[in-house]
Formats: sequence, C-alpha cells, structure tokens
Amino acid sequence: MHTLGSMRILMVCLGNICRSPIAEGLMQRKIETNGLDWKVDSAGTESYHIGEPPHRYSQKVCLANGIDISKQRARKFTKNDFDQFDKIYAMAADVYDEIKHIGGHGTDMGKVALFVNELHPDSNQSVPDPWYGDEDGYLPVYELIDQTCNAIIEKYK
Repeated sequence: MHTLGSMRILMVCLGNICRSPIAEGLMQRKIETNGLDWKVDSAGTESYHIGEPPHRYSQKVCLANGIDISKQRARKFTKNDFDQFDKIYAMAADVYDEIKHIGGHGTDMGKVALFVNELHPDSNQSVPDPWYGDEDGYLPVYELIDQTCNAIIEKYK
C-alpha cells in the first residue's frame, strides 16, 4: 500500500450513479487541493446503468458544493480492476461481497475495504444508498463521504 507518491483509488457501489460518483468527485477535489499525485475512479458491481451519467441528485448535491461530476459515466467493476488500483473501497457490505464474487476464488481482498471503516474503524458501516429515497437523502450521504475522504487523505498523504 502506498503512503507516499502516487496511489490509485477505486470507489465502488452498486450502479455507479449515486454513491461512488460522489466519492470520486469529492476525492478528486481533495487530491487536487492537497497537491497529491493520486488517481481516483469509480465503478459499480451491477450493469444497470453502464454509460449513464451520475444520478441527477448526486450531481446536484456535488454542484451545490462546487464539484461538477456530470462528465462521469457509469461502468461495471471487473476482475481487471484488482490489478489497476492500489485501494478499492466498497460503499457497502453487499458491494464488498459482490467485489469478492467478481474477483473469484483466490482473489487477494487485502486492497479492498469498506469505505466508512476509514472514518470509523471496524464499524463495518455502509454508506446509505440514496437511490431509494428522495433528494433529501443525498446531503447526508455527501457529508458522510466527504468526512471519510478527509480521513483517507489524512491517513495516506
């Protein structure tokens, strides 16, 4: 695991249109602000939304905070991602399990972690999926992701 220099981070949720695009956008902003030579991307374990932009409420909550994620496009997490990234963050336990399933037998899950554990170690909390609610559900998700991205920056920069 890199603590200095370049690090490649992947944010993963189910459809790659709500939680992980917010996490990618926030982390990209923090990488730039801190002058880090890190790369960040996002993906989903399901293929429902491949090629689509982030959910309109994800875009709206980010834009309200000065972050434009409208150019992101949903893609599916693949086994190849294990080779492309140093750290893979699952937004929820079901996502973690699906990453493990996609990796297949013998996959080294050492670089995969539950995202919120970086903020609240060993809590195994999930980032709530705002997809099932209304617009009000996106701000608390944004704030939790923001705090967790700050913890990641502090830990690894």
